Amino acid sequence: MTRALLSPVRARGMRCTVLSLLLLLPMPGVSQRQSVAAFADSIRKACQIPELGYAVVSSARVVTLEVLGHKRANHSGRGQRSDRFRIGSNTKTVTSLLAARLVRRGTIAWHTKFFDLFPERQARSNPAYADLTLLQLLSLRAGLAGYTYTDARPTREQLPGNAREQRDGFIDWVLAQPPIPYPGTFHWSNPGYVLAGAMLEKASGKSYERLVAGLNRQLGTDFRFGQPNAADPAQPWGHDAELVPEPPGDNHKLDWLLAAGNINATLPDYARFIRLHLRGLRGKSRLLSAPEFAFLHYGLPEFAVGWFWHRDEQGRKVSFHRGNPGTFLTKVYICADEDKAYIFFANAQSEAAESGLTVLFEALARQYGR
Repeated sequence: MTRALLSPVRARGMRCTVLSLLLLLPMPGVSQRQSVAAFADSIRKACQIPELGYAVVSSARVVTLEVLGHKRANHSGRGQRSDRFRIGSNTKTVTSLLAARLVRRGTIAWHTKFFDLFPERQARSNPAYADLTLLQLLSLRAGLAGYTYTDARPTREQLPGNAREQRDGFIDWVLAQPPIPYPGTFHWSNPGYVLAGAMLEKASGKSYERLVAGLNRQLGTDFRFGQPNAADPAQPWGHDAELVPEPPGDNHKLDWLLAAGNINATLPDYARFIRLHLRGLRGKSRLLSAPEFAFLHYGLPEFAVGWFWHRDEQGRKVSFHRGNPGTFLTKVYICADEDKAYIFFANAQSEAAESGLTVLFEALARQYGR
């Protein structure tokens, strides 16, 4: 990959497209860090992202990490490295690692069936789900219908009680639904991770929150849950496609999807987590062996266990994931053959933000890749 220095992009109107930005690359700049940061900030402004963070890491170090912009649109609070972003479905990359750790310890097995742990639920569930296993749920091959926070049903009124009771009710609702027509094939389904999270809780005797807390202690991270500004209004506010900030509060539907998409994290902490994966894929982690990490990333076609993957134009494996919980956007790409990973956090979810992060990834891959 080329290593041309990057210079700022001049925004051309309010619409941000991949093509218009790529046409301006590459150009000479000043120092490497300054030119990359200036380029990233130009993307941030052109694509109407109030706060943008990016990091490039290797197994050995953080190559670069920057947080640019403002915690909230039209407000003066500057972005900081300690800012927390909702990572949406990138939560699945955490859940899959928790599962692999429990499998390694013998607490649960990939072939453990859901109803082995919850026999009391089977009579009220669709018979098509009788043999659901942990691996099917985590690899999104369980035949469960898709569900996102935008779906109208079930309603909050259908699922009474506290957050845990609502999640239990949500699981019952999911298991009563008809399966997709092609069971055993890959099909995106947040509920699969909700059911898998319940299995991890039952097998370990610990809540999902406690399992994450244990991982935090091992890794020196501080993954938390929910909307960052709910606990601290000085944290970043998420923004929708119209750049409307989401006020502090709880999203009950994302609470139902806890193990599927409700973690928030700082960019340095998620970078630490991704560096663990790079080390693990190189056989340099005590947490799991290299084959165990490879199974999570590449063990099944298209989507393995918590990770999408494909081969790039040079035939190298790239694993990746994307989180879009409504008002935030996060992306991660792991290029293990290059010993590099690229991480992007934004506190806005829109087509423009999607385009901007794609352009920034391509530029950083040129700058820092082999």
